[in-house]
Amino acid sequence: MLATTRQRKDSYLKNLVVPGFAIGALCYFAFHALNGELGLVGRPQIEHEILALELQLGELRSERMLLQRRVMLLDPESLDPDMVDERARASLNLAHVNEVAIMRN
Repeated sequence: MLATTRQRKDSYLKNLVVPGFAIGALCYFAFHALNGELGLVGRPQIEHEILALELQLGELRSERMLLQRRVMLLDPESLDPDMVDERARASLNLAHVNEVAIMRN
């Protein structure tokens, strides 16, 4: 007796598995290329943040230069008498009887 073989039809779903996974992966990477933190939508936000931080850096640099100038006036080698007098009056809270002191902070 001969054994009979059973033939099966190829399922059309088998032919769609690999392309389905490929399309899914493509959609996943395309979505994150557009909407990710470093994607096309996130890039202008990062550039805006960079500009804001550069402005803040400029303000901090100017403030630092101002403070450096004030520290240079208190340098022992080139001591400015007016600066010493101002700091002494501010620290000790003293003034002569006939003086008018205007303190700015």
